[in-house]
Amino acid sequence: MRDVRGSLERDAELLASIQAKLPELTKLLNEVHSHWAYEDRVYRFYHQSFKVYDIQDYTQRIVEALWNVAPSGATLNPFLEEILQAGAGGKRFEESHNKEWTTQTRPFVEAFFHAKFFLEMAVKYGKELREAPDMLPSGWAALLYFYGLR
Repeated sequence: MRDVRGSLERDAELLASIQAKLPELTKLLNEVHSHWAYEDRVYRFYHQSFKVYDIQDYTQRIVEALWNVAPSGATLNPFLEEILQAGAGGKRFEESHNKEWTTQTRPFVEAFFHAKFFLEMAVKYGKELREAPDMLPSGWAALLYFYGLR
């Protein structure tokens, strides 16, 4: 059976940490939503441009920022860890990648979208919640999965 009291304490720790770093998280989210980070890098995937490789840097920055607000005892969700290993590992362009473009680069876009989602949820619920809820909104619940809290 789940320790509800312990879960709520860790959830509250996470919420407080997010709220303490909300200006930095919001600034990063605004940067990630910018033309050059979001719009242009996704376009570069379809344009088959090596510039899509830069999206990995944004993904890594997002995950680092989210990890900086992690509550004690948090662990990265294994599904997300798998996605990040495939798509945010600092892979560099090689000419041979053009022959299997989507196999090589689609993981970058997938990892970015997942990281961006979690950053959006952290900012949204950091602004909306006054305390850790026991009835979980879907986005907050997903964020708890990011940290291995569910």
